[in-house]
Amino acid sequence: MTGAVLLALLPIVILTALGLTLRRRRFLTESFWPQAERLGYFVLLPSLFFHSLATARVEAVPVGALALTLILSTLVVAALVVALRPVMRIDGPAFTSVFQGSVRFNNYVGVTLAAGLFGAQGIALAAICNAAIVPTVNVLCVLVFARHGAARLTPRGIVRQLATNPLIVSSLAGLAFRLLGWGLPPGLEPALRTLGAASLPIGLLCVGAALEFEGARAWLRPVVSASAMKFLAMPAATLLVASLLGLHGPALTTALLFQVLPTASSAYILARQLGGDAPLMAGITAVQTVLALVAMPLVLIGLSAFVPMG
Repeated sequence: MTGAVLLALLPIVILTALGLTLRRRRFLTESFWPQAERLGYFVLLPSLFFHSLATARVEAVPVGALALTLILSTLVVAALVVALRPVMRIDGPAFTSVFQGSVRFNNYVGVTLAAGLFGAQGIALAAICNAAIVPTVNVLCVLVFARHGAARLTPRGIVRQLATNPLIVSSLAGLAFRLLGWGLPPGLEPALRTLGAASLPIGLLCVGAALEFEGARAWLRPVVSASAMKFLAMPAATLLVASLLGLHGPALTTALLFQVLPTASSAYILARQLGGDAPLMAGITAVQTVLALVAMPLVLIGLSAFVPMG
């Protein structure tokens, strides 16, 4: 497990560092990165999820147990963060950033790791993880913004955001496609596979380009709080729920992987749009991306000594 995790992390480190270097050296124009993120989010990653689920053998995947493990563990940690709010001594906008840093995750890193460890099965498992966690996290974060930030979203607005989320729609569509026994047309299948393959390198380059460490220096306590929730409380809650539901093997490994992923750069955009503390969010994202390179293998290697996950 140790060697497999480290090998799966290697391309993530290389591509993330390359993205950071390209952005700092201004090799590409500044306008390139937002457009690349948009392309990945709305076209490339949905293609990957739809293709992987439409062609996967989901009959062998514990879809219900995996989804329930992720949802329940996320709710447990979210409740813990809210309960600890009074002792954090930070204002409302800053709390929204700590909350996002505790529960939000980076899709690109998770899919790359799952694919590196389990191949096509890993991509299918990752797509199921996204279908379960994305709506859960988005609902929770929007509710927290409505309470502690400057957001004024109505219930209809929340439903609209979820119903039009390309990652949720593509995952559910691919799963339905496979369960109905429909096959992809010969010309469409390789096109979707190629688009999906492009999502991972482009996404990881964008992850590196979005790293900003300036906010972390001024907000040490909130950064530490969010990271402790992400890398300690979240995997512990996931393992507890998984043991109760009997989740094991590659599904358990993938669930743990996704629950120790660093916060996505999209959290910064959400903080800026909904009245959160955007500089703090940028700092949390940058620090967690670096910490995850150590935390992810440590969590999996440590837990593999007690639980058979491979």
